[in-house]
Amino acid sequence: MIRPIKLRRKRVLIDVDTQKDFLVASGSACIKNHRRVLMNIRRAYAWARIKHIRVVSTALCKASRNGDNLCIIGREGQKKVSYTLRHKRFIFEADNSTDIARDLFTRFDQIILNKRCENPFDEPRAERLLTELKADEFIVIGAIAEGAVAATVLGLLQRGKRVVVLTDAIGAIDRHAADVAFRKMKAKGAILAETKNIAGSTHLHTAGVCDCKLCKASEKEENLQTQTSA
Repeated sequence: MIRPIKLRRKRVLIDVDTQKDFLVASGSACIKNHRRVLMNIRRAYAWARIKHIRVVSTALCKASRNGDNLCIIGREGQKKVSYTLRHKRFIFEADNSTDIARDLFTRFDQIILNKRCENPFDEPRAERLLTELKADEFIVIGAIAEGAVAATVLGLLQRGKRVVVLTDAIGAIDRHAADVAFRKMKAKGAILAETKNIAGSTHLHTAGVCDCKLCKASEKEENLQTQTSA
């Protein structure tokens, strides 16, 4: 008999594929409105740190085949955005193992589950951890709404979890498909909310990790406002 994992928490932040290929303008599949989404992801992480909330992250990692350029292992776009990394973290590579230490969350603040496919429940170890993880509330952020986020949320709901989806901290490529995905999540029992409802408002106006003209202009404006108020 497999002993259950000691992962009982009040709240857990579920971070879905917050990687550069999805979230920065130079990425191979950058989401719509990436600056706003990045700011809310940054805010959600700041809140999680302050409240000592543990994080379970997924990260897509693919081998370079058939001309695919998305989240290729070893490339810059496969890396997670810097502020989605906690100092005390443990990374599981994508393999067919289901081994998980029972005391993970007594030693680490963040567990990163590398995966070879969109749906984390298709990965044996990720499926076990997300299924056995006990929490009063699972708070979901990340990308892409109509893809990995929808698969993660629906999988959690099928396993009887209470799921809160922070819609403004979730990126989409196809807005119509994302709207359909959000409606399906809600119909299945997910709670749709905004980041400010959970983590409060933020004074930040820049994402801090993207070099596109929009993000740089916002960063310059924020710096001017800071200097003026100083």
